[in-house]
Amino acid sequence: MTATTTEPTTEAPAGGAPDSFRHEALLYKGDDSFVDATVPFLREAVAREEPALVVVSRTKVALLQSALGAEAGAVWFADMAEVGQNPARINPAWRSFLDEQGTVGRPVRGISEPIWAARNAAELMECQRQESWLNTAFGGGYDFWLLCSYDTATLSESVIERARRDHPVVFVDGVHQHSPSWCPESSREALSAEKLSEPGRELAELTFKAGLLGVMREVVAVHATRFGMCPTRAHDLVVAVNEVATNSVVHGGGGGVFRMWREGKVLVCEIADHGCIGNPPAGWVAPRPDSVAGRGLWLTNQLCDLVQIRLQRTGSVVRLHMNIDLDQ
Repeated sequence: MTATTTEPTTEAPAGGAPDSFRHEALLYKGDDSFVDATVPFLREAVAREEPALVVVSRTKVALLQSALGAEAGAVWFADMAEVGQNPARINPAWRSFLDEQGTVGRPVRGISEPIWAARNAAELMECQRQESWLNTAFGGGYDFWLLCSYDTATLSESVIERARRDHPVVFVDGVHQHSPSWCPESSREALSAEKLSEPGRELAELTFKAGLLGVMREVVAVHATRFGMCPTRAHDLVVAVNEVATNSVVHGGGGGVFRMWREGKVLVCEIADHGCIGNPPAGWVAPRPDSVAGRGLWLTNQLCDLVQIRLQRTGSVVRLHMNIDLDQ
């Protein structure tokens, strides 16, 4: 396999600003197509001394490093399976890279692949929500060009169409062009309107208030142990549930309803209350060092494999997902 030497079109489509976030969907078909599209993009970054971070699968990291040769040493690489098992951790990783490497007027590039065929339905939904939110997440003077990769050979047409809707620009067959499906309004509406799936058969249900938090922690620990979750991950799930439930006691009307069920190899814990969590990015942005608010939901995203947050007419719902058979 050899990468093409054709340089990509680097001029932003009409309306692009030199000091802005350029968010593109890279549509490719198979590994060869991925390498052919991304190697020139990275080589140009290296030639221009622009910092570049690639967050994709280990397989694709190896392919790119081989194709780039010595130039690979000037590019940062990370395994998406580690960075983005929980999709809510992906965008903070980009923010951290920008804070470290980006300065006003210095272009930064990235290649991401948050969605792959093995993602389950809940993970896919949260990845798509993150992609929608990205369009308003990065400002503040950064010149950031991000390619979000989608393999048309393995992903469904509905996923590809959603990618076209969530990205202002599509990069396909070596051409960057405005996406005809792009609509900022519909992207924002999708972010707030997506509903959670119906819960599974309940293992436990508890209406709680401050005095019952200990009982709830014990329920979580017992079921996590019963299904063979390792002690470290079981402890993390207990801590995460306690953080969210404590928020319900303090900010959500004094308590709420806790439910727990199993979905295959995943334990799901749900906390519902009458509070208002607020904007969709709750728990998606690292709290400032001097901030005393927003740490609980941020912590749950660091501990759990997936966190789903929804604002409903009657209050807020938080679901915490933890895989049973992973070691930590």
